[in-house]
Amino acid sequence: MQSQPGHSRRITHCVIHCAATRPSQDIGVAEIRDWHVRGNGWRDVGYHWIIRRNGLIERGRHEGQAGAHVAGHNSSSIGICLVGGLDQSGKPAPEYSAGQLAALQGLLERVRQLYPGVHVLGHRDFPGVAKACPSFDVAHWLATGAIRP
Repeated sequence: MQSQPGHSRRITHCVIHCAATRPSQDIGVAEIRDWHVRGNGWRDVGYHWIIRRNGLIERGRHEGQAGAHVAGHNSSSIGICLVGGLDQSGKPAPEYSAGQLAALQGLLERVRQLYPGVHVLGHRDFPGVAKACPSFDVAHWLATGAIRP
């Protein structure tokens, strides 16, 4: 794995997250930044990229800065957050739009070009993580293009 020109972080992982929001909630980086800064006391939004319900990709933290999105791996990872991840009743569900998944696929292509050999995982795939995030099996999606919880 390499560092991207302009920063010295060695990126080994790209981590897919969800905002844990219902399908009716169309939020973006501004709202998530507010949750992280005012709600958690962090210095900035924890993710490097946020993908809105309509597929719009918004920049969070600069990629040269460590994120705040997966304990023990922030210094060597890029965090991408999909808005959504819950059904209307608040239970984990992969209810993402086709635009979001297309945007994620395109963003992952860019990440893989910048960081050859990067491992793409869901947040839930890390040891000790007791969350459904991002509410789907990332490895299965990467291999088949199909979403399954």
